[in-house]
Amino acid sequence: MEEYRREKRMMTALTLCFALMMSVPYLIPHMGWLSLFGLVPLLCMERIGTICGIRRLWRWHYAGFVLWNAFTTFWVCNATVGGGIFAILANSLQMSLVFGAFRLSRKVFRGTLPYIFFAALWIAWEKAYFSAQISWPWLTLGNSFARTLSLAQWYEFTGTLGGSLWIWASNLAVFGLMCCLSDGSFSSWNPKARAAALLAEPLILIIPAAISLHLWKAPIEEGDKIEVAILQPDIDPYHKFQRLSQSQQNAILEEQMRQALSGRDSSCSSPLLLLAPETFTNDVDAGDITSGKTWNRFRKELEDYPGATLLFGASSIDIIESTAKPSHTARSRGDGRWFETHNSALTVDGSGHGGIFHKNKLVVGVEMTPYPAFFCKIDDMLGGVMGRNIGQGEVSLLELRSPERNVRTGCAICYESIYGDYCREYVKAGAELMTVITNDAWWGDTPGYRQHLSYASLRAIELRRDIVRCANTGISALIDKHGRITAKTHWWEKEILRGEASLGSGETFFVRNGDIAGRICTLVAALLALALLTRLITVRKDG
Repeated sequence: MEEYRREKRMMTALTLCFALMMSVPYLIPHMGWLSLFGLVPLLCMERIGTICGIRRLWRWHYAGFVLWNAFTTFWVCNATVGGGIFAILANSLQMSLVFGAFRLSRKVFRGTLPYIFFAALWIAWEKAYFSAQISWPWLTLGNSFARTLSLAQWYEFTGTLGGSLWIWASNLAVFGLMCCLSDGSFSSWNPKARAAALLAEPLILIIPAAISLHLWKAPIEEGDKIEVAILQPDIDPYHKFQRLSQSQQNAILEEQMRQALSGRDSSCSSPLLLLAPETFTNDVDAGDITSGKTWNRFRKELEDYPGATLLFGASSIDIIESTAKPSHTARSRGDGRWFETHNSALTVDGSGHGGIFHKNKLVVGVEMTPYPAFFCKIDDMLGGVMGRNIGQGEVSLLELRSPERNVRTGCAICYESIYGDYCREYVKAGAELMTVITNDAWWGDTPGYRQHLSYASLRAIELRRDIVRCANTGISALIDKHGRITAKTHWWEKEILRGEASLGSGETFFVRNGDIAGRICTLVAALLALALLTRLITVRKDG
């Protein structure tokens, strides 16, 4: 009994240590380096559990994953308790399934091969998560450096999954050395082998860090600069239409536009970007944006400023004339017509020119219904409780027009800004500048909006583009090509943030080649999974 209690205390301590060490980098600035050792307690827990013959080990690793998810993303429950709990438990389950595959491989493979399989399979899962319909890649391992930017500058070559690979390499090197020392095999090695083992971890740590620190200090070529003004109206989304009509909300933003434009000569032809938050209005016909009342009110405000363009968010709608239901996601208007909805970004200037882009990476449940052929039928029976927004399928750019020059910009709408491989498509399409519009008020004053802001810094590094970010209640920010926040607003205050953004024209290695680390790990994981399956079938036949 005493031995059982000792084992339980040890497993509990390792589980908590793992969850805390992996959570801290997402919660506290400049602590990303901790993730380079944070997986070691998890690996130790599995090794001890295997040696001691502890049954139902899955309870311990699943508990560790649940705690990690809960410590870092509990704030989702502020917006939806059910959705938050589901996200924590479901994401933890997927992590645990990857861990279970590793445990299975330990019964077949020997030496370091199961651990290589574990790392490759984990990163392959992270990569697959970026393109899955039900997607929540918030805790991608490489994101742990989002608030330790001096160590993430090399993401311009590898993207975020390069950081995941670094974390796995470091943790496995430390764990491997610990195992060799504990089982006594280290002392039996020749001097060269011992020296190599001792040098492995320092080299794994130093090389990426040295590259990153060099890039952190190195200047990046600046392009032309444009003037920007970020409009943070600070409207509580939970009471948006109960307390304010759309006309009253428009008046708030129009007043901020006037303040931002005050002092600007109407003859000035240089570009000026006015940026407003996500889903600011809901009176936009996606097929004819110029017919919207809000869009036209903003156009009139800009008539005397030929260089100024406003980019703002809207819930837009497509009206479809059809006798039959045109798609699984369409809803009936009750007059023989159907409608489909979008989360959109629009531009408008004083000349009446405008553009529209529909968000592609949509939040499951809140904005979109996954696998609509099946789940929309269930949603209809429930009375239509799930969101059914439709993306446009690919990225497109919005244009800021001025007599002096036109500027092509990509606009990542809220959740899209955590998808690095997706955001690089904006630059490949010719974006000289990146914008992010969001509404981070749903989560309250929690780590959620801070984490979301920090992920925009990783996009700036990967793309080497300045990012202009507008959040309805904050934090709005100007982010340079190193990912540094050069200016920002306060949380939950009405503000205007003025500044300049530098345009860019080149493409990073990551933009040109995409997520190479993820593709290589997926290939390695697939080959090892095939070998594992073959061995299991062979063993079963022999038995």
